[in-house]
Amino acid sequence: MFQDRYQLAHKLYPYEKSKDQDATAVVRHPVIIVGGGPIGLATALDLGRQGIPALVLDDHEGVGMGSRAICFAKRTLEISDRYGCGAPMLEKGVVWNVGKVFQDDRQVYEFNLLPETGHRNPAFINLQQPYFEKFIFDAICAEQERGAPIEIRGKNRVDDVQAKDDHVVLKVMTPDGPYTLEADWMIACDGASSPIRGMMDLGFDGRVFQDSFLIADIKMKSNDFPTERWFWFDPHFKSGASTLLHRQPDDVWRVDFQIGWDVDRKEELKEENIRKRLDAMLGDDVDYEMVWSSIYTFQCRRMNEFRHGRVFFAGDAAHQVSPFGARGANSGMQDVDNLGWKLGLVISGKAPESLLDSYNEERVFGADENILNSTRSTDFITPKSKVSRNFRDAVLKLAETHAFARPLVNSGRLSVPCVYDHSSLNGADELPGGPSVSRVGATCPDAPFGDGFLLDHLGNEFVVLGINTEVPAEIEVDGVLLRGLSVNTDEDPTNALAVRYLGSEKQAVYLIRPDQHVAARGRSYQPDALRASVLKACGKE
Repeated sequence: MFQDRYQLAHKLYPYEKSKDQDATAVVRHPVIIVGGGPIGLATALDLGRQGIPALVLDDHEGVGMGSRAICFAKRTLEISDRYGCGAPMLEKGVVWNVGKVFQDDRQVYEFNLLPETGHRNPAFINLQQPYFEKFIFDAICAEQERGAPIEIRGKNRVDDVQAKDDHVVLKVMTPDGPYTLEADWMIACDGASSPIRGMMDLGFDGRVFQDSFLIADIKMKSNDFPTERWFWFDPHFKSGASTLLHRQPDDVWRVDFQIGWDVDRKEELKEENIRKRLDAMLGDDVDYEMVWSSIYTFQCRRMNEFRHGRVFFAGDAAHQVSPFGARGANSGMQDVDNLGWKLGLVISGKAPESLLDSYNEERVFGADENILNSTRSTDFITPKSKVSRNFRDAVLKLAETHAFARPLVNSGRLSVPCVYDHSSLNGADELPGGPSVSRVGATCPDAPFGDGFLLDHLGNEFVVLGINTEVPAEIEVDGVLLRGLSVNTDEDPTNALAVRYLGSEKQAVYLIRPDQHVAARGRSYQPDALRASVLKACGKE
């Protein structure tokens, strides 16, 4: 069998015996995170940067094998920028904004996910998951050097969890035997099969799609395929019912074949059989090297609740979608972004524990949005009835020459930020002429500002943003410190700042949450209105 090149990150946190294992009494930690994948590591990074002690327990000793997730969205890059690891991701990743859809050998549709300028980050980068995890780990190491209270323990497998009213008890197995820990709060980031979910006897409901998809990552140098997302329905090379092609760093290409439900997976994963499909697609004269392969099945499922007392679930442990649309890891990063600041406020005594219920409220909404889009994509890609197949083929044929049909083409609705339109944390939206893109509940759109970009100036705290109007540099509301930022649209010669934040208004004031979602907005700075909005955003009202 071919060598797996993704053993590149090896042991990032090799097992070492901790002092907790020899303690005479059970040690309690403020936060324990189970799972050292990208979501678990990002959660630790978020909390550690706030000064909240975070302990990660992982049953491995480093980054997992295989490229797995490769498409990371603009929103994930913006979150990573705040965490201090976005720049190396962008430098290493393959940037793309354009996708093309084919049927047989004909192009039927082309789209650009970010046609406008004035953003630091592109719509997407392609980056193998081991690199993504490694960059988060590097940021953790940098924060540890600055004193951030983050600890990662490899080869610490959680074998039992008991959730109590005011803490969680964990039984942990190590090469030196078992020991017990307690946590004020626990976050399960242990993947789609989530042992923690099983230990707590919690459900994971949804739909499993009866089809199989073969992933092959290959290393080749080719000028025949540009840096774009290419998707074929009924491809002329007959390697599968559909095929997806993506370019990754290091001259690695991801090829995804739809191969049907009733297949012999063992046979399909043999290198000679994978090569038959690749040769039919690429041609016999193309040299390539096999890097990694896997077979997966679509699943769109989620837990009923993401919070269970002192235990939270995030990422694939809480929800799972098909990979077409890149909504898995990207939605998991939005989970981290949502939970981190809320848990930080509660632990520091600046918000009531009830604020944490909004994590479940907002991220269940986000998961349902992702599942809806993922299910629709899957039904279009893999029609299960003659009527559905006829509809899909008619849409593809019309899309070649008729613009009205192109929005109906669905090869995967790609990940975008979730807008919490109906969140209980939302304050008033008193900017009637304000643009929809920056409405209450939305993430702040980026825009050029000074020598950089606006999002660089928002940081990880509550911000009162005054546009073409002055706001105080520092404001305190019931123990919560807000930073004021006054900007002028004259500082953006592209006018993007005015278009994205003012619309038809002359000036505006925004209250922005630490996760850079808009909590409230209005025309002017009103202390009483601001106070009410801050209290609501912190779950105090």
